[in-house]
Amino acid sequence: MVKMTDSRYALPIMASLAVLLLCAIPASAEFTAANAELPDFFNFDENYYTVYGGPDVTATLVGDNKFERGDSVTLNIDLMNKGLITGFRSEEDSTFLSTLEQKLQNTEMSYESQRTTAIGIVAVLTSLDPDVDVKSGPQEAGTLVSGQQTESPVQFNIEISNNAVSGNYPMRLDLYYGYQKNVQINGDNETNLGITNMEVGLWYDVGGQNTTFNILVEDEARFEVTNVTGDLYPDSESMVYVTYKNVGDLPAKDATVRISAADPFSTTDDQAFLGTLGSGESTVAIFKLKVDELAVPKAYALNSEVKYEDIKGHDQTSDTVKIKTDVLSTSAKSDGSNTMVIIGAGVVIVLAAAGYFVYRSRVSKKDGDE
Repeated sequence: MVKMTDSRYALPIMASLAVLLLCAIPASAEFTAANAELPDFFNFDENYYTVYGGPDVTATLVGDNKFERGDSVTLNIDLMNKGLITGFRSEEDSTFLSTLEQKLQNTEMSYESQRTTAIGIVAVLTSLDPDVDVKSGPQEAGTLVSGQQTESPVQFNIEISNNAVSGNYPMRLDLYYGYQKNVQINGDNETNLGITNMEVGLWYDVGGQNTTFNILVEDEARFEVTNVTGDLYPDSESMVYVTYKNVGDLPAKDATVRISAADPFSTTDDQAFLGTLGSGESTVAIFKLKVDELAVPKAYALNSEVKYEDIKGHDQTSDTVKIKTDVLSTSAKSDGSNTMVIIGAGVVIVLAAAGYFVYRSRVSKKDGDE
């Protein structure tokens, strides 16, 4: 009995294999599943052969294994059974076998050759890294005799996190299947028409294999907004200064950023040239934004995209980069103006007082001289 990778899948897989195994056995045969009680006549002391070998199901990822952050993709996996009979041992000395026993022995060997068939294959894909999420459950791949390949690939849907760093991500594929573990033959008599009252005992078990393969998240340029400055007020137009940083692994050449000005913003200047940004480098983009007079003072987020040329000379467009900014209340703006007016008035009063003091001093001095 194999150990299941995930206990959630154990019962469904076992139930599926049990049904498929029951459908696979000959009508004249008696059947026991893995770890089930053997039938009374299934006595291994009378077994003619002990056979070694079994299914060997290999998996091959079809197509490219290179993807980008944030991708949702379908992996296609081909399965092939390369099972072999690696040897057998006769449990009876054929010199002393009767004609009936010899025919039973030959019949058993013809059944034993089916030991390499993988019955009702069930495939389970598991990501070994949390940045890759497998969205598909167990997939059925049918039955494969030795030398046979699946007619169509087994498919699994996966999602790659936007925060995944570049590099290899291991994926584990577990394969479960039923296989014929042993055979025993009984019969009453041998005639020209064959063996009369022949009984075939087939003992099936559940086998399992696993393989690990990698998917690659490619290096690329990536952008984040690290700073935003500029005061925005309802019914006004202002300059906004946005700092973009290349947080990716590769440089971006001739980068240009475009913003999407949604309500309550509008602009006639929605693009800015960033130039060439190496990994870790930053630059400032300047946008002129007009705010609607009915805008509610609060925090807003604008969308932007960066278009650039990658190291292979191909044009690329980044994921959406958010610009977070605030619309301030008009009162905050007017409070600042009033303060300046008050300060200005104070300065005038002080200057006027100083002028009066100087004037009085001069008058007093003149009076004294007289």
